[in-house]
Amino acid sequence: MVFQTNIVDLPETAKKLPISVIMVSYMTGPALLEAVSAVLEDRDIHELIIVDNGNAEGARTRLSKVAMKHDRIRLLQGHGNIGFARGCNYGARLATGHFLLFLNPDAVIARGAARHMADCGQTLTAPWITGGFLRDENGREQRGARRGSLTPWSAFVSFTPLHTLPGFQSIHREDEPVPHQPAPVETTSGACLMTNRASFNQLDGFDSGYFLHVEDIDICARARQAGGDVYIVPEARIMHYGSTSSVPRARIEFEKLKGFVRYFWNYRPGFLSKFLTVLATPLMGLAIMGRAYYIALRVGLLGR
Repeated sequence: MVFQTNIVDLPETAKKLPISVIMVSYMTGPALLEAVSAVLEDRDIHELIIVDNGNAEGARTRLSKVAMKHDRIRLLQGHGNIGFARGCNYGARLATGHFLLFLNPDAVIARGAARHMADCGQTLTAPWITGGFLRDENGREQRGARRGSLTPWSAFVSFTPLHTLPGFQSIHREDEPVPHQPAPVETTSGACLMTNRASFNQLDGFDSGYFLHVEDIDICARARQAGGDVYIVPEARIMHYGSTSSVPRARIEFEKLKGFVRYFWNYRPGFLSKFLTVLATPLMGLAIMGRAYYIALRVGLLGR
């Protein structure tokens, strides 16, 4: 598909290329309005497109009121829950900015972070992707923004105790020193991911076959396979709450499992790759769903 744009004329005082933020929300909770407010506080951001995949009635009403007060917001509602990847593509199709920043609805972006990501992107080889530096509420780096390449072997090492042994390495890089300037990574997080219109078109957007999770791993892999750069931008600070949705964790983790199966099924052509995916699926299901139920049980016990 080709994502079309109609970039509006900017005032003479605004010489920088415009940035559109696309935010896909589904049952997000209170963090949503905080994330929206942070975007509106950054005058470098040209517009905010909110793709409402389905929120509680109260949140929908509040979103509508905020959108009516700000002409920089475009609120898309009434299409149902079309999934994260399709929601991002939908918002991108209607965006008017040169740069497209996909931002989670529970991610509070710091002022100037979007421009840092755009400035970095303009120095990279297309199709390029830049990722923001994610922190939790206590200021610690979150897992996901700096990752290695996901392969069957790296996944096996990362999700077993092997990664703790000498000579083995997890795909997760948050325990490594933080770079002082933009640095290449194999994979960054879809919680705060930027590209430009030309790169997004070249990549044909997100793979809409992913409903929730793993679409960021996929698009980063495709960008690198096409000869493009994927970078993390430490100056682009984002406070990411994470796990704010009221959707049951088991349902979210099941979508993650489906995403991993799709990714590995498409990872390499040929019978062997698909045969190994079939063999590994029960193990992935046990690991992912087992973790979901363990966390749910632990939270339930702690909440008593």
